[in-house]
Amino acid sequence: MVETTRREVPTVRRLRREAWGFIVGSFCFIVGAVPNYAEWAGPVGVGVTFFVGSIFFTLAAFIQLSLSGRHVPRRGVSRADRNDWWAAAVQFVGTLFFNWSTFWAMIAAFADPTRMGVGWRPDAFGSIAFLVSSGLAMAAVNDRHELWDTDARTWHGTWLNMIGSVFFGLSAIGAYVLPDTGTYLNLLWANLGTLLGGVCFLVAALLSRRTIPKG
Repeated sequence: MVETTRREVPTVRRLRREAWGFIVGSFCFIVGAVPNYAEWAGPVGVGVTFFVGSIFFTLAAFIQLSLSGRHVPRRGVSRADRNDWWAAAVQFVGTLFFNWSTFWAMIAAFADPTRMGVGWRPDAFGSIAFLVSSGLAMAAVNDRHELWDTDARTWHGTWLNMIGSVFFGLSAIGAYVLPDTGTYLNLLWANLGTLLGGVCFLVAALLSRRTIPKG
């Protein structure tokens, strides 16, 4: 009897495919929320920056949902995989809301740079979707050993995304325009929430890794 040994294939850790879109999108949101950048680029430049960032968020969310091995929940799928899929699906919907809000804010900036509050409702809906998505992701990572890909969710990435979603939610609250005064509810948090949320998403994306054969 001849014994055979299985040869181990060398592997390497690389950024996940969806991470690149989240990195670029997060960077755009961070830059757009910096006051000095707003003074330099003006309302139109800021509007374009946020819109471009939202597009990269959507592309990344689409990859995460469709091209990274996730499947529509069906009978026999583990609870972790079910939560994982719904987290990705709700996140994708949230990015579409951000596309809508940033697009109309950008158009409004072209028409009237002094106008505020355009696109606030979809921005709020997008922030809610991100919070729901983060909650589902935390449920998925709680049973991480049952995931189709244990690298799909990690504790550090999930917590960073949850914190980032909270900051985005605070930003949406701060960006509400008071009808009586026509001013933001809290301009500081409208910008700071976006900036800190973007930093959390950026770090989470940079830490996102997958194992692939080396070569």
